[in-house]
Amino acid sequence: MNGPTLRRHASTLLLAATAAVATAAGAFAGGEAASAWTGDRRAMVRLVGGTPVGGAPLLAAGVEIRLADGWKTYWRYPGDSGVPPRFDFTGSVNVRAATVGWPAPMRFEDGGGTAIGYSGRVMFPVRVERDDPSRPATLALSLDYAICERLCVPATASTSLTLPAGSGGEAAAGNDVAAALARVPRRAALGEAGPLAIRAVRVEGAWPKPRIVVTVAAPPGTVPDLFAEGPTEAWALPVPEPAGAGPDGTRLFAFVVDGAPPDVDPRGATVTLTAVAGDAAIEVQITLDR
Repeated sequence: MNGPTLRRHASTLLLAATAAVATAAGAFAGGEAASAWTGDRRAMVRLVGGTPVGGAPLLAAGVEIRLADGWKTYWRYPGDSGVPPRFDFTGSVNVRAATVGWPAPMRFEDGGGTAIGYSGRVMFPVRVERDDPSRPATLALSLDYAICERLCVPATASTSLTLPAGSGGEAAAGNDVAAALARVPRRAALGEAGPLAIRAVRVEGAWPKPRIVVTVAAPPGTVPDLFAEGPTEAWALPVPEPAGAGPDGTRLFAFVVDGAPPDVDPRGATVTLTAVAGDAAIEVQITLDR
């Protein structure tokens, strides 16, 4: 062989060897970093391999959605319009349970009211409990969700991912999933001290539709937001609106107790309040006082 041909041949062998080593390493690990993307120019979905969580049976994976500019999708409570994503993992193998976490959302104002959800890129972390941690697991996803620009359209995605045996994982993917886990609101108590806190809740006006006023403290330099959910999906509470500031620099939000299911007395119901400010988010459960 002449010089250039020999160099091309050597390069080809090197690439082939590198690919073989990578393939062997992946096969040895028994897992994948991520599934292929599925979707179209408006929204793409994939599963991402993750990181150990807690004890040996648990791994964290992720459902990643990437949205085109101007498009959004929804949180578990979509607000005045829209539908939440539905995650179905029933086709999985060696998976006892798969629990989706919901990263802190944002609000979107449009002509039809206020929606709650995500734009750009969102990763939903999934806590995966395996039947047998010594064997690889297959996480199979069937996703029904909605995407919106000016109009909303239904979307679906189906994909699967092999998760490794043991507690291994691909480092970069694990970092992405760990970041998504950190974006899930932390459970807190009413009145709990902290940079982000729900300090107080008061009821104004008469039942059955009083006004609920919530006092939120937030870290300096951030603008907090607040969302409210009823005890079941049958509830459709209004999205809390900013209602001024307290004398100590706290922010006030208010909403009317409206949207309970027919024939349901809202007094005594449990409402979940989610406060978001910058990278911080907390979730506080309150009981609507009688």
